[in-house]
Amino acid sequence: MVAVVLGGGVGTRFGAAVPKQLLTLRGKTLVEHCVTAFSQVSGITEILLVMPPDYHAEARKLVGTQVSDIIAGGVTRSDSVRNALAHLSARYAPAETGVLIHDAARPLISQRIIASCCEALTKYDACGTAVPTSDTILAVENGIIAHVPPRETLYRAQTPQCFRLAVINHAHALAAADPDFQPTDDCGVVLRYLPDVPVHIVPGSEQNLKVTYPSDLAVAEALLRNTTD
Repeated sequence: MVAVVLGGGVGTRFGAAVPKQLLTLRGKTLVEHCVTAFSQVSGITEILLVMPPDYHAEARKLVGTQVSDIIAGGVTRSDSVRNALAHLSARYAPAETGVLIHDAARPLISQRIIASCCEALTKYDACGTAVPTSDTILAVENGIIAHVPPRETLYRAQTPQCFRLAVINHAHALAAADPDFQPTDDCGVVLRYLPDVPVHIVPGSEQNLKVTYPSDLAVAEALLRNTTD
């Protein structure tokens, strides 16, 4: 099982002077928190880090030999994923390799979730980490509520998202050839282009939040304090 930690973006929504994955949370960068979590799970045999080229040297100082390599991110998240998939496919047999794709902006990923993803990949070709929504979700058109989907069928997506390497390679190859599709996650790529491949759910955690805005970093700080103090 190979873990890919995606830190290829520059975090424009966060508004910081450096990419948000290099911001500090309780003395460690978000990247370090992610890499450390994956390095402590026995099912993970390799960690690949994706970072903007200008930050490779800094990232190497932070994560050292915990990662096998640091490669360049792309213009979009999908470009970064494809860069990672190409790197792995040159070294592994895609049909025999599992890959866990994780956003570096989720620094509180637990070893329990990672281990569950590894276990799921021994049974399934695709799975996504998710948590049930506690809120009612509204489908809105032109400012008007058009539909209220049944809440019990709705989940909030997290990462890692996990795949047989051959499956996610195939799905992304089809997506890259479609100029009208702009995917925001990899499970969505599989659902759209490989509809016959079921995508199973791995239970996530409310603690596995995504740091998008400065207020999210404060919440992560509080959560981490509660679990370590």
